[in-house]
Amino acid sequence: MPVAARRGPRRDSPPPRTGGSEAETLRGFLDHLRASIADKVDGAPEPQVRTAAVASGTNLLGLLNHLVHVELALFLGEEVRSWPATFRAAPEDGVAEVLARYREAVAGANRVLDTCSDLGAPLPRSAPGRAAPSVRWALTHMIEETGRHAGHADILRELIDGSTGR
Repeated sequence: MPVAARRGPRRDSPPPRTGGSEAETLRGFLDHLRASIADKVDGAPEPQVRTAAVASGTNLLGLLNHLVHVELALFLGEEVRSWPATFRAAPEDGVAEVLARYREAVAGANRVLDTCSDLGAPLPRSAPGRAAPSVRWALTHMIEETGRHAGHADILRELIDGSTGR
């Protein structure tokens, strides 16, 4: 895939300024990463947004679709039957549809987190037969998961149209 010329100056945003508590810091960084990956996908052109740019088959829209499922599984207890399948958006789903689902999943996850006052307590979830992780572990894992895929998205978006920054 040819690399297009950069669209303009790099648009990096600094790390978030958060409150002083551990929960405010964790949620602030998670929300910063969530916004970063959503911004990377927003406005990406078809069919490049779903075209694999690397040998693994990873594509920009698939990354965001995967994160929809991670948010729903981790914070809302929804079952995922095939994690590899989450890396592919349905053919009928465009950027707007996957972005909307991502924002809905994030809003649902935040509603759950808003009820959690103790980071050491188990995360409330509905998945039967599984021990729930602590809220602290879930937030830390989601920061790691979103950050990792936001980095992938940075590279994929630059390969699509030269857009850089977060």
